[in-house]
Amino acid sequence: MKDRMIGRGQEMAELQRSMDSDRSEFVIIYGRRRVGKTYLVEHFFDGEYDFSFVGGHRLTKAKQLRNFAKALKKYAQLSRQPKFAGWDEAFDALEEYIETLPNGKRKVIFIDEMPWIDTPQSEFVDALEMFWNGWAARRDDIMFVATGSSTSWMVDKLVENQGGLHGRITRNIYVRPFTLNEAEQFLSSRGAKWDRYQILQAYMTVGGIPFYYSLMDVKDSLMQNIDRLFFRKNSTLRIEFEELYHALFMHAEKYIQVVKLLNGSRKGLTRKEISDSLGMNGSVLTHILRNLERCDFMIRYSQFGNKVNDAIYRLVDFYTLFYFRFIDGFNAQDEQWWSHNYQSHAVDVWQGLSFELIALTHLPQIKKRLGISGISTTSSSWRYVPSRTNPKPEEKGAQIDLLIDRADRIINLCEMKFSVKPYRITSDYEQKLRERMDIFKTKTKTTKALAHTFITTFGVVDGKHHSIVDSEVTMNDLFESAN
Repeated sequence: MKDRMIGRGQEMAELQRSMDSDRSEFVIIYGRRRVGKTYLVEHFFDGEYDFSFVGGHRLTKAKQLRNFAKALKKYAQLSRQPKFAGWDEAFDALEEYIETLPNGKRKVIFIDEMPWIDTPQSEFVDALEMFWNGWAARRDDIMFVATGSSTSWMVDKLVENQGGLHGRITRNIYVRPFTLNEAEQFLSSRGAKWDRYQILQAYMTVGGIPFYYSLMDVKDSLMQNIDRLFFRKNSTLRIEFEELYHALFMHAEKYIQVVKLLNGSRKGLTRKEISDSLGMNGSVLTHILRNLERCDFMIRYSQFGNKVNDAIYRLVDFYTLFYFRFIDGFNAQDEQWWSHNYQSHAVDVWQGLSFELIALTHLPQIKKRLGISGISTTSSSWRYVPSRTNPKPEEKGAQIDLLIDRADRIINLCEMKFSVKPYRITSDYEQKLRERMDIFKTKTKTTKALAHTFITTFGVVDGKHHSIVDSEVTMNDLFESAN
């Protein structure tokens, strides 16, 4: 069974190291909703657990405890289902059952969607601390695995716990979305005959989320799938947004405010710009930005020169971007809207933005193509805005969305262009690039060599103005494995 797993090699290796350990292991696995956390665990253990329990979404403490008792009855083969008044009693009963199992083998305990169990005033975390510190950690044969989509809960209550669980997590596994390479493998495993251009567009729509790809009927075109999954009334991915942020974050409304704001800015925003726009500051905003970044919903790029306070935040959750651009507030009744409007200007703009973001989230592939995988680099953005209070005649602003600053004293100035055919550089565009390079060199006072790198779908036309291009990265390069 394990040979059919797409990607996740590092995560599987971490689980295997835990299984081979000579101590009890407390392993947490977290990541974005639908990214495949439970599938990873089920695949690795092949369903062979000594105890397994799934937290229920929005269930009361009493119902959670009743479901836990039902699971314990099944695994312990009890004649009657026990009743628990609290989580301390539930964990005591779990200890008693595990102690009846034979010695000499790992005892695997799997609790899925742990954040949902921690209802208000449940004292679940306190009971979990006692279970681990007072019993499991003192043995050498417990494999305790906990998963959760609520990244904020998993990090705050477990990873950064300041109480009895502080420093007790032995393995911390974060499951990231698929890369283009892994998305292609996944679709191929399902019999898809789509070419890379179509897979690239699918990635723009749903990102690297395996569950979303599993909903696609690969016998149909991508257009047909988008119409069916997004534009039909009450379709699966049309209503997914309602659950997504609430499943991931406490006080989800504040997170949605931030991502809506970021969605409206093509080039990203600084923390100050976010704070000023939303009136949100201090620890609340810090917490929200950190959690969005942890979940791969957002990336943070320092501006060239390591100006930490001027870091640029950009929304990179492709499902969210698509939802805001085409679904949120969408009132048309056309259930084939995508097929009918695919060649519209709005779609062209969205594809251009999404391709930029795909490049930003596939930096290892870009470095591999440039032959600099083994060179230390720093990726950043840069922008210069002329003074408004003391403007200078004819002074121009400039922005570069991606710079790769290399230890060999070369800086790649990256241009990202999405097109349906090889990209042609015009005379005006070549002049713009040269002016921008001059502004960058003047304002940053860098003495490093500057090189223009074009990241495109099908390459750059070898025409009159191709001399501005020092290196190229194509769509096919982005589909490569990073290793």
